[in-house]
Amino acid sequence: MTTETLIWLIPLPPVLAFFIIVLFTNRSKALSHTLAVGAAFLSWLGSMVVFFRAIGTEHLGEHPFVSSIPWLATGDDYLWIGVQIDPLSAVTLFFVAWTVLMIFVYSVGYHNFGQPKGDHDRPGLQPHGATVADAHGHKHTVPSIEPMYSRFFAFIGLFAFGMYTLVVSDNLLTLFVGWEIMGLCSYLLIGFWYGKPSARAAMIKAFITTRVGDVFMLLGIAYLYTMTGTLNYREIFYNPEVLNYLVETPSYIAGLSAAAMIGILLFLGTIGKSAQWPLHVWLPDAMEGPTPVSAMIHAATMVSAGVYMVIRVFPLLSAGFENGQLTPPMLLMAFIGAFTALFSATIAVAQNDIKRVLAYSTISQLGFMIAALGVGGYVAATFHLVTHAFFKALLFLGSGSVIHGVEHGVLHTGDHHMDPQDMRNMGGLRHKMPVTFWTFTIGGLALAGFPLFTAGFWSKDEIFADAWAHAPIVLLVLGLAALLTAFYTSRQITMTFMGKPRTKEAEHAVESKWTMTVPLVILAVFAVAFGWVGIPHEFPVVGGIIPNWFHEFVGATLLEHPETLPFSWIPLLTSLVVSLFGLWLGWQVYKGFQVGSTDPVEKTLGATVYRWLKNKYYFDELYDKVFVKPAYWLAETFTSLWMDRKVIDGVLHWFAHISGIIGNFLRNAIDKPIVNGSADLIAESTKRLGAVFRTIQTGRVQQYMILALVSIAAFSALFYYLLVAAR
Repeated sequence: MTTETLIWLIPLPPVLAFFIIVLFTNRSKALSHTLAVGAAFLSWLGSMVVFFRAIGTEHLGEHPFVSSIPWLATGDDYLWIGVQIDPLSAVTLFFVAWTVLMIFVYSVGYHNFGQPKGDHDRPGLQPHGATVADAHGHKHTVPSIEPMYSRFFAFIGLFAFGMYTLVVSDNLLTLFVGWEIMGLCSYLLIGFWYGKPSARAAMIKAFITTRVGDVFMLLGIAYLYTMTGTLNYREIFYNPEVLNYLVETPSYIAGLSAAAMIGILLFLGTIGKSAQWPLHVWLPDAMEGPTPVSAMIHAATMVSAGVYMVIRVFPLLSAGFENGQLTPPMLLMAFIGAFTALFSATIAVAQNDIKRVLAYSTISQLGFMIAALGVGGYVAATFHLVTHAFFKALLFLGSGSVIHGVEHGVLHTGDHHMDPQDMRNMGGLRHKMPVTFWTFTIGGLALAGFPLFTAGFWSKDEIFADAWAHAPIVLLVLGLAALLTAFYTSRQITMTFMGKPRTKEAEHAVESKWTMTVPLVILAVFAVAFGWVGIPHEFPVVGGIIPNWFHEFVGATLLEHPETLPFSWIPLLTSLVVSLFGLWLGWQVYKGFQVGSTDPVEKTLGATVYRWLKNKYYFDELYDKVFVKPAYWLAETFTSLWMDRKVIDGVLHWFAHISGIIGNFLRNAIDKPIVNGSADLIAESTKRLGAVFRTIQTGRVQQYMILALVSIAAFSALFYYLLVAAR
């Protein structure tokens, strides 16, 4: 099979699994998850074949695997759709395939592990029919897995299809199709337990917030097509004549070229999809969905798609960057990315929900990638996108394993009011859940950028190097964000796993089953080893031992290969200091933390500052007052009372009045005199004719015989007369 044909087939298994599960196998849970995992495996297998063929192809950046077909007619031409695998999409396909497969496998164990609360308080972590003993020693059988099991695997299959479609597309049109499919799936999966009011609110919040960015992105796509007549990557982003034309053409806004305006509009789509400030508010609430959904959204698909898109259109965003001056889109990205990285990191230090800490960490790490692109760090941003996908998927799946372990303790104690996601209720889990502990720790160290050992260190160091070379102020902001990242990561690991159990539920925690721990181990390997492919040649001691394959391979995607930055001790020392000091500080501050005690961050910063951090700077409340409540007021007051009743109802009543006038005229002028008159005339004539003929219908036989004789005589006389006249 040719590589191009195989690329077309990669997205198909998950979407076929979606339709088969929805239409045929939804009553069989085992068959449904087997289909879903099998589909994910087939896409993984195809992705690996394409990936290894890609890395074995010389000059892939200049001659990528491409195939396209005409799709929609546009007068004399067509909108073409197709597939393309170049170095950027090859490495993206690699991490998407691995993380998606691991999440699918993990989901089987996740939904069959067991939860004492059933579907009354917090549905989702459902038991699988085992017989257990409660706190009083009474044995009972817990309910079977929740009824929407098959629906879950159908939805994540569609989710995977959207991401695969986005990655292999060769144009912005089908990229946007995959983009919107994932938006739909995020809505369905964040609100998967739609019986909970918080889940319903979260899915609506996510859908509406991301739609804000998507509207601007669609405007950018339309503007780009208007200017160039195509949406194909190779025809726009790798064509110097087209890029120069866009740079030299002024836009509708004074001072901005068409390239800058289109770039800003496209980037606004990423602000929504990748949850950058100020559209960041939806991502923490995405925790309302099942943990595998969190991993899909925060690592494998949804938010990665936003960063992937700006990396893909980077030649347009950076058009004009050759003279050393940051372009307007790059300036905007540098500011938004750096601010979001620090802003979200400050919030994460005050969160106690194990998944919510990771949610704000995701927002912050995406800010690192956006800031890197803002300062021209194309390869660094791509490198961190890949490493982050591995260690953040590991952390989210690890958090789900921790929650399951504590849920088992809840089953034994019977205290269903205890929150199994609150880190203050944990502690000492390293002995109860050793596999989860070691893999989660590896992921946490990668997130914190632990020197030399983790992939996160190498990718984050690359970002620091680019920031130091082009915008030192960005390095300062990202350095502070990295310090806080190491601190809250150490805080999370210490509160969750170290010390002694702080609750009885933590004492009874157990390790998760193999379908959950095996994906953790595999992702932990990538969280360490993938960083080795991007070690700079100039790095002290270890540089040059392993070739910097990632820089050479991904950099070939661009027309001009990105320059290799000269080595500098400043970004390296920054990376070392913030990582090690942050990890040490988090351990020192929280190693003696006891349940019920005041958080050390609150003691240090004060109750007021801590309250602001814990409540996310009250952005949700601000948006509620500025946007949500006015929208409801507008709908209820202006729209309902004035627009609906005055304008719409008024127009309808006017039409009804005019229709009545016209109806009366037609009834009096046409209906009554003509239509009714004609019918009445026919009826009256028939009536009179009937009255005449009725007189001869007497029923007397003698009279009928006399009439017959008279008639015969009359006809005979008439016949005789005619016969004589004829002679």
